[in-house]
Amino acid sequence: MPGERFFNDDPVDGSADAPDLLGRQQYARHAVELLHQVREQSESGVLALIGPWGSDKSSVLQMAIQHLKNAAGGAGTSVWSVAELNPWMYSDLESLTLALFSEIRAALPDDGQWSELRRKVGAFGQAVSPLGKLTGLLGLDSSELIKLVAERVAGDTSASAAKRTAETALRQAGLPVLVVMDDLDRLAPEELLVVFKLIRLVGHLPNVYYLISFDEQTLLDVLQRTDLVGSNDQRAQEFLEKLIQVRLDLPAFRDRDIAAMTTRLLNALLDSHGVSMTPDQERRFSEAYFRHLQDRLRTPRAIKRYFGQAGATLGSLAGEVDIVDFLIVTFLRTSEPGVYRMLGRHRAELTGTSIDPALHRDSRPGEHAERWKERLRQAGVARDNLDGMLALLALLFPAVQQAVGNGSDPRAAARRRGIGSQDYFDRYVVFTVPADDLPEVVFEQALAQLAAGTEGDEATQLLLRLRDDTHRIIRRIDQLRADGIPVPAAALLQAMADNYGQLTADPEAMGLLGADRRVRSFAPSLLLNLPPDQRPSVVASMAATPDGAVLATRTLHSATNPDDTASEHTTTTEPWAAQARDALTGRLAEHLAPAAQRSAPDLTDQDSTLIWMWRHTDPTGIRTWLHDRLDHGWELLPLLAALITPQQFPFPLIDNDTWAGLDALFTHDDLYTRLTPHLNNSPDTPPPTDQHQTNILQALRDRRPDQPQTTPDTPS
Repeated sequence: MPGERFFNDDPVDGSADAPDLLGRQQYARHAVELLHQVREQSESGVLALIGPWGSDKSSVLQMAIQHLKNAAGGAGTSVWSVAELNPWMYSDLESLTLALFSEIRAALPDDGQWSELRRKVGAFGQAVSPLGKLTGLLGLDSSELIKLVAERVAGDTSASAAKRTAETALRQAGLPVLVVMDDLDRLAPEELLVVFKLIRLVGHLPNVYYLISFDEQTLLDVLQRTDLVGSNDQRAQEFLEKLIQVRLDLPAFRDRDIAAMTTRLLNALLDSHGVSMTPDQERRFSEAYFRHLQDRLRTPRAIKRYFGQAGATLGSLAGEVDIVDFLIVTFLRTSEPGVYRMLGRHRAELTGTSIDPALHRDSRPGEHAERWKERLRQAGVARDNLDGMLALLALLFPAVQQAVGNGSDPRAAARRRGIGSQDYFDRYVVFTVPADDLPEVVFEQALAQLAAGTEGDEATQLLLRLRDDTHRIIRRIDQLRADGIPVPAAALLQAMADNYGQLTADPEAMGLLGADRRVRSFAPSLLLNLPPDQRPSVVASMAATPDGAVLATRTLHSATNPDDTASEHTTTTEPWAAQARDALTGRLAEHLAPAAQRSAPDLTDQDSTLIWMWRHTDPTGIRTWLHDRLDHGWELLPLLAALITPQQFPFPLIDNDTWAGLDALFTHDDLYTRLTPHLNNSPDTPPPTDQHQTNILQALRDRRPDQPQTTPDTPS
């Protein structure tokens, strides 16, 4: 709703600039009618508008005042004069007394007809106020003070005489004055007694009426902290009854009123930020609101404050987060700040990224839920709110949903950009898209630019993030694919190939989950997303660099061996696969050409990796290439030392995969034939001085087909 005010807590008076959106005008008119009735029956009186904090009492007061001012009397004058007094500004009876009569005097008409009445009311205020207070409040200089003292000494200026004069003048004038005092429940105990003493004794004047406002329970609590009443609830009630003639209990804010105001403010919030809710989001918010939030948002002030806080932080997050998750998190932040702070402490567990083994052990039914309840208790959640707060967390976090036994969908949070996803959690706590993240619009534009083959800042940002935050970008792309949204597979494969070897591990996994493994599992599915006739050229393009050739080979091998990833050879016989293998073989040979000019001990890690890759595309070709190198100066044992990576116990130096790879590169028979002098410790063949080479020989002895075998992948 255009013009809805989220951040203004000022009372409204029902005017066009401050409209009555809660239907309080009718009750304000009722209060004015009662005021007229009290005036007909009593020449002074006290009415009390009573309602809980935040129930919009101040607005009812303002609307009542507006009705009084708009009720025209004889000769165009108003029937009532209204004086508004803020008792918070005065801490003692003398100052408050002077302020009361100053306000009454100011409320009276300022034309000549009423000047004498104004003077007599002011004189009464002066008479009951010590000169020191009078001087301080009115700013009199020394000469005026001397004059005032002389006037008091010369005539009858006693308080009783001044009061009689003022009473006579007020009675004769017949002009009723309403003194309005709001929020009395916020005064300190002694200040409250001062106000009541003023109303009951000093200010009890003809045609002067009082309309006071407070939350009854709070006011009773304040009264019970005074010496006059003490901790006696019945005595406090009786004290109020002596003071107040008419109670105006503010009508209850019904559930349908709450729902109507919430709906209005929610729609205003969404409209002002250009956000809409899907049917599923409407269902989730309704569940959260009617089951949990509504009982905590019972007053207009609480509802407005809630949506005001949401409006204050939604800003740049509009479209970047799930609106329902955002609204629930806003409720936690404003109503349960201890729980909101707790979220950050348990971020890894809440987003499913924790590596704590205790979280993955079998536990008794309900144990995880009890652990979360204990955390909520420590966060300051009241006992009666524990179950509701746990249910709210379950709406946000699949991990908590699993803990309470309702099952969960770990991908659901990421799909809706929810706080339960490790990729979106930070947006909810920093109130913006962090600098190390990509906004959704940038992400979408980047993919569009990559698909069209055009350059753009967005595509550049995406490619940088793909290199520096590989896991997150792949997760987000994979989510699009899971939702059936096309992605530029060829461009992404090329980007991963161009940056292969520079990709970073997931920072949240502290390097335990390498980017290489994530890319190797993701790239084959991208390749298979392409039409078959495009795949060979994409593979060849990926292999333009040595690192790219490694990724291209691994991608092709995995894509063409879906049921046997350990196989040395491609099982797919489709034409595109053969074309891609031929293109890759040529690229690998080109990249290994410089290695042929080096000796075996001087091979780089990249050379070794390329040799291993070649066996997947053309085992016969790499075997011929290696035999040619061995026939022209390379030595087999240093070559094996370059190809086989040292392992830490308990992992075997030559496992099953390495054993199968050696057969593809050399054949086992040729390998053992060439190494026979070393394996048999021939006296004509000196033992190697390199420990790694010694370990390789022993591993080959253990693997020799004519030797008793132990399980090769486990320590003997």
